[in-house]
Amino acid sequence: MTTRTNDPLLLAGKVATIIAQVGMAIGATALVVAIGAALIFRGKMVAEYAQEVGDPNVVFPVFLLIGVMLIGLAIVAAMFVFFGKLRAIIGTVGEGDPFQPANADRLSMMGWLVLGVQLLILPATAMGIQLAQFADELEDVNFTVDGGFDLSAILMTIVLFILARVFRHGAAMRDDLEGTV
Repeated sequence: MTTRTNDPLLLAGKVATIIAQVGMAIGATALVVAIGAALIFRGKMVAEYAQEVGDPNVVFPVFLLIGVMLIGLAIVAAMFVFFGKLRAIIGTVGEGDPFQPANADRLSMMGWLVLGVQLLILPATAMGIQLAQFADELEDVNFTVDGGFDLSAILMTIVLFILARVFRHGAAMRDDLEGTV
């Protein structure tokens, strides 16, 4: 039962997911470059920080910064996969056959990805707060940290898991119906 539709909303969704994946790929590339630069220039970063603060004994936590960037890279990678799964679901809707077991699996994976991102934000926020304390020592630097538990993301996770069950049940019902006809 595949009937192709020319739904502008599905097209917009597909374009949006592609744009989101491109954005995630650009973000991942930027983070990889930034991590490499921090590793290569960590000695210079520590020296410049000590000079700016005026205390040669103070050491800027470069590895804490790299840790935040690594967590950011994991989050960006998870969101890249999330948007790929969403695009695949949109594709099956456009083909007229959304109630497939694969879509139920995709929705479950999307739920786990959103939950994983929320769990990764917690240590990133804690590390960011520690970095903010070092930034406070610098002149002309305004560094704030905003993160933590996001209730809407948890709600989205629950909705995705419920939709996965709905799609799994819909696929089973469709298979039963096709088997009886």
